Amino acid sequence: MTFRNRLFVAPMCQYSADEGRPTQWHTVHLGTRASGGAGMVMTEATAVSPEGRISPWDTGVWNDEQAETFRPIADFIRSEGAVPAMQIAHAGRKASTAQPWTGGRLLSESEGGWQPVGPSDLPFDENLAVPRALGVDEIGQLVEAWRSAAERALTAGFDVLELHFAHGYLMHEFLSPISNNREDDYGGTPENRARFPLQVARAVREVWPDHLPLFVRISATEYVEGGWDLEDSIRLCGWLKDAGVDLIDTSSGGNSPAQTLTPFTGYQVPFAEAIREQVHIATGAVGMITEPRQAEEILQNEQADVIFMGRELLRNPYWPLHAAAELGDTLDYWPEQYQRAAVYPGD
Repeated sequence: MTFRNRLFVAPMCQYSADEGRPTQWHTVHLGTRASGGAGMVMTEATAVSPEGRISPWDTGVWNDEQAETFRPIADFIRSEGAVPAMQIAHAGRKASTAQPWTGGRLLSESEGGWQPVGPSDLPFDENLAVPRALGVDEIGQLVEAWRSAAERALTAGFDVLELHFAHGYLMHEFLSPISNNREDDYGGTPENRARFPLQVARAVREVWPDHLPLFVRISATEYVEGGWDLEDSIRLCGWLKDAGVDLIDTSSGGNSPAQTLTPFTGYQVPFAEAIREQVHIATGAVGMITEPRQAEEILQNEQADVIFMGRELLRNPYWPLHAAAELGDTLDYWPEQYQRAAVYPGD
């Protein structure tokens, strides 16, 4: 698959869906980033099951109606020259919360909330629910839910699929020793803790066509003593590569409120670089990458293969077009309707 550039829109939850279905907000939000010149536009974390949503207002792809609602969005992204991508996810113990602009608190059942699940009965913090530990049969059912979600993403017209294994959500919870204290085949050793995520990756790869890319987003480290770290991630990414994953979207943190982290410009780039060098797999760099020359240097220095950008594209969805001009390139994909306002090198 060919992308018109290496600037990809990172998945960013909008908390504006209707029973898992994307709304007009999503059409405009994602479509604008495609018109803005990104090489790939990815949906927000889209749940594989109802209880896998972070909030009741998250998108989902656990039924065919949801998939059909996504189809025109994927079609429009493609028509604007970008590659449409979907991230599928399960929120695990961090589920059943309010929208962040209303406080993000835990929702009761009377407010539309539900009982979150996880690998163990360990809550994320005192403000969220104590999760119910998943049974082995339920883990098998969730593997099938991820597989079915991948099939629906394909039917809806997406050309790239990303599995969300980061930020303290269900797959990350299984991987980490600070959130997984199981004593069965899904806990204890690193191999056991990775069993469920790897089952998901293999099941999805079975139904996701070989010619279409499969990405996985990971948290390369948790910034917690005794927690998941870069060495663990390098080992996991080798297993993911063997399972047929094509690219690692390299983020970090999110599984503990005790994490010690002070973000700085490009702070996650070294993780992408280390995984790229040691696993020999393509990686994406993400996190506080805001300047065109900064992004270009990451690529030219072979620290990562692509750049994922989030908040900067919320501030300016046309950042890729302006970045090209700043770097001295003349692009042929300014929207025709906006040509009279196009910016070129030297302007």
